[in-house]
Amino acid sequence: MPGRVRKIKTRVLDKKRYYTTIKYPEIPLSVDDFYVITTIGDRLDNLANQFYEDVNLWWVITSANPDIIKRDSFMLEPGIEIRIPADLQTILENFDELNK
Repeated sequence: MPGRVRKIKTRVLDKKRYYTTIKYPEIPLSVDDFYVITTIGDRLDNLANQFYEDVNLWWVITSANPDIIKRDSFMLEPGIEIRIPADLQTILENFDELNK
């Protein structure tokens, strides 16, 4: 999925480099979402690869579970239930719209 992974956006103005923040869309609940119970060794990037075939889409899972998953590690605690959003296309379109 080209264009989905973004480096921190920069722009140069008066020979100074400015960084802009990447914005992530809110991800509403859907009856089509998947729910999984994490096991020992589960990682966000591996789950993203399993469900979306792209390790770089870990942020989708993190954004869908803001009260459960912290963004400080790819590792997940075993035994927690997390939501895997099903409507990836809409999520990616919203992401692109927010980060034009």
